[in-house]
Amino acid sequence: MSNDPRPDLPTETDLDELCNRLASVAVARGLLVSTAESLTAGNIAAHLGKAPDAGSWFSGGIVAYNREVKRSVLHVPNGPVVSEESARAMAHSTAALLGTTLTLAVTGEAGPQTQEDVTPGTVWFGVVDHGSVHAEKQVFSGEPEDILAATIEHGIKLLVRYASTDAASISRGVPS
Repeated sequence: MSNDPRPDLPTETDLDELCNRLASVAVARGLLVSTAESLTAGNIAAHLGKAPDAGSWFSGGIVAYNREVKRSVLHVPNGPVVSEESARAMAHSTAALLGTTLTLAVTGEAGPQTQEDVTPGTVWFGVVDHGSVHAEKQVFSGEPEDILAATIEHGIKLLVRYASTDAASISRGVPS
């Protein structure tokens, strides 16, 4: 039996190492981290929860797979849930609900069939960093499990990047 949430997912990066780096930075900077997940169904939170001292910096996560849960709990607006607006709303609401300084939200479509009019592999990431909300879109390729793995990896990398960088630099577009 493995401790990995989805040990079969093909990631290019050692996720435990990324989470360890996030843990070190979060503890050093006094950050409280949270997640809001749809596509990834809690896999990001499960990885973060395994990192060192997780109880001191990782407040938790909200898995909102159902569209109505996204709307009622995370205040996602009417319209497509795989969108910039949804990712921003999910991140903002989760940060407010859990009182965290750094929040990652993920909403996307792994395919092969889609529920919305988006290309399979389309993923929106929302990040709240000390009250500032940011969003970015990625389009990953491959089978659904490849897209899921790429989304988890990219989401954790985003958390590390934001945790390691001055928030003002990111909002000005200064690369990390």
